[in-house]
Amino acid sequence: LLESAYEECLFYELKQAGLKVEKQKALPLVYHEVKLDAGYRIDLLVSDKVVIEIKSVDCLTDVHTAQVLTYLKLSKCKIGLLINFNVASLKNGIKRLIR
Repeated sequence: LLESAYEECLFYELKQAGLKVEKQKALPLVYHEVKLDAGYRIDLLVSDKVVIEIKSVDCLTDVHTAQVLTYLKLSKCKIGLLINFNVASLKNGIKRLIR
């Protein structure tokens, strides 16, 4: 499936669980006190605390990890989940990142 399909399903499940969830949350970049529209978007932001980045790839790479770490830094969140749905067992596709 496409990443967007997994995103919609996870968004639905988290909302059903009673959590505050925002999808495709714009993440501004501030440079020298100027807000720039750099195009950063968090797939899912849960309770203003947890960044979730969804992938459907053969293998997660360092670039994917760096992407989540960038989102954590810019959002000031401490916890990130990098989830790859293209795995035989989902537990093998979840990477937890701490800032």
